[in-house]
Amino acid sequence: MRAVLTAATAALLLAGLTACTGDPVPEPAATPSVAAPAATTAAPASPPACDARTSWRPSRGLEIPATGRLREISDRGRLILGTSQDTLLFASRDPFTGRIEGFDVDMGRQIAKAIFGDENRLEVRVVPRAKRIEAVTSGQVDLVINTMTTNCTRWEQVDFSTVYFEAGQRVLVGKDSAVERIEDLGGRTVCAAEGSTSLGNIGKVAVDPKPVAVGRADFGACLVAFQRGEVEAISTDDTILAGLAAQDPYAKVVGVPFTEEPYAIAIDKKNRDLTEFVNAVLERMRADGTWKAVHDRWLGASGPAPQPPAARYR
Repeated sequence: MRAVLTAATAALLLAGLTACTGDPVPEPAATPSVAAPAATTAAPASPPACDARTSWRPSRGLEIPATGRLREISDRGRLILGTSQDTLLFASRDPFTGRIEGFDVDMGRQIAKAIFGDENRLEVRVVPRAKRIEAVTSGQVDLVINTMTTNCTRWEQVDFSTVYFEAGQRVLVGKDSAVERIEDLGGRTVCAAEGSTSLGNIGKVAVDPKPVAVGRADFGACLVAFQRGEVEAISTDDTILAGLAAQDPYAKVVGVPFTEEPYAIAIDKKNRDLTEFVNAVLERMRADGTWKAVHDRWLGASGPAPQPPAARYR
């Protein structure tokens, strides 16, 4: 039965600084010929610690300025979104229509609607998880919305919007498995997508021996590897695992979240005007019920919509 599921899945997925400022050392009176040491120069203050959940305040609201990236997008006539095609419920390709749909895509549609008054002015491009930052910084896409965790390391390369979804990493195993949490997988193979924070988190589990992290191109490939018996489990955000479990009736999601995964929208650092505009769109979605409507459309089966993550600004 696993082999049948594998083939079906493959067809579906397609593809206070401590300053060194001591007082000047006084010149010794008895040895005037010896130069007094120079006063120590204070080291420059370190920047404040990163708070990856904060973003740029939308100073112009939903206004489109006369110049800048947002104006270029408006003049072009479409917004280019980078995302995946295998993250069921968030961004996956519908096998009947060929369209990529889900929670993340609908977030992109709301941004396009705010720019053009038409949510269909959205061009969706499939971006491998390991290439998401490159796609943004090279200008291949205007932004990436792809169950992407905002963290301080990534902030060094791109800017992020405010958090639009809260997730946490858990584990998917076979329904007959005795595994109850990630720590039970010490010394055993656990799959995650290359370029995801999930892959690194597997190796940080406080157990000896540690789970063996196995990278695949995407989580669809992880599911195929799991169904073929090449790995014993998959570990990533609970939202992604829910979509994988929906594709395999012999799989289950176990354990409590052992990480926090705040999702945000990645945008090139040169395009702060676009980041601020996106934050204004997110503000409106939180306030007018659109965020809840998107949640109910794609994730309503998991229960009532929670409160959307509150915006925090730097």
